[in-house]
Amino acid sequence: MGAAMRRIHVGNALSAFGLGFTVPYLYVYVAQVRGLGAMTAGLVLAVFAVAALIVLPFAGRAIVRRGPLPVLLVALVTAAIGALSLGLSGGAASVLLSAAALGAGQAVMQPALATMIVDCSTMENRSRAFAMQFFLQNLGLGVGGLIGGHLVDPTEASSFVLLFALEAAMFLLLVVVMATARMPHAPRVGGAPAQSAKAGWKQLLGNRAMMQLCVLGFVLFFACYGQFESGLSAYGVEAAGISTSALGTALAANTLVIVVAQFAVLRFVERRKRSRVIASVGLIWAVAWAVAGYAGLGNGSQTMATAAFISTYALFGLGEAMLSPTLAPLVADLAPTGMAGQYNSAFALVKQLALAVGPAVGGPLGASLHAPYVVIFLLFSLGITVLAVRLGRQLTDVQNQPSVARSRVVVQGGATAGQAPAHV
Repeated sequence: MGAAMRRIHVGNALSAFGLGFTVPYLYVYVAQVRGLGAMTAGLVLAVFAVAALIVLPFAGRAIVRRGPLPVLLVALVTAAIGALSLGLSGGAASVLLSAAALGAGQAVMQPALATMIVDCSTMENRSRAFAMQFFLQNLGLGVGGLIGGHLVDPTEASSFVLLFALEAAMFLLLVVVMATARMPHAPRVGGAPAQSAKAGWKQLLGNRAMMQLCVLGFVLFFACYGQFESGLSAYGVEAAGISTSALGTALAANTLVIVVAQFAVLRFVERRKRSRVIASVGLIWAVAWAVAGYAGLGNGSQTMATAAFISTYALFGLGEAMLSPTLAPLVADLAPTGMAGQYNSAFALVKQLALAVGPAVGGPLGASLHAPYVVIFLLFSLGITVLAVRLGRQLTDVQNQPSVARSRVVVQGGATAGQAPAHV
């Protein structure tokens, strides 16, 4: 890794570490500590999604025209202001406004950092760069949540003020780290007329492979990430009788599998076609939903049900580790020169939409309609496999398997006359 890439990875870890302080405790803080009730707490969580959906279309164009670094710095300052004001807010209006600022800043960080990774990497090492990003994000969230859980006290509002202040400090520290980064000069779209924004979106919407990837991404995030803290947890508690401590263990198992398996899985993923990797993730998640069905609908003991439920989260973690070096690099490789920021923002927009719709659909189903819930999302997982196979037909050989390009270079230039291309 170059110096710029190291700073980007430090930035990913710091931002995830800061978010880990507050995200698990946001509902408790608004509803109980500030005494604003469950309705306001639910609105705060909704505001995060709405703010992201509003700013992401504009963020993509700003990244294309100005570059990812200035956009990232603005997003970090906005998120820091939102975090600090959220910790100091006592009324519903100020809490909602603060949450909107934090949510908007947090949403813009993702495509900005992803575009910086694209600018500092090549097609050959991009998968490893995004795998490292995902590894550090999960590690930061886990460590931040662990430390935050020991610092927070539901009876003391000042402990939450400390958490939000630490989160703001992480964002401001990241401003200092990234402001001094020397980024490579990547192609930019500058000096274009005003209607170029519409032209950029028209070009993106006309990219058939990108549109299929967005549909696939929506199903992926809807059927997995959108269920973690809503439908699947409600299903585990109501249908499988899972305790809150066991639910925490399941979430920890998910993170542990990602941290342990990420780079071992990377070796496997780099040698396979990306469409086949995504298709295999769909099959793994279908098995995970079948195991969840056994946990809630089987006739085994409570111990077996708990073990099966924890295994479900672990299998989801394995699939996530396979996706991290696959999805984001594929988005970058589909983007025309200088348009990576807009493509990253569009894919982040799809992700946010799935994360907003997923809990709204999965929560009620998981809590009350147990068997239909499992069957529906098992079918969604199999649908991932079908969509991935169809996507593979739209990709070039190099887009689908970047290692093909490396092999061709060795074949063409790596062997002298009369010698076999041994490196192949």
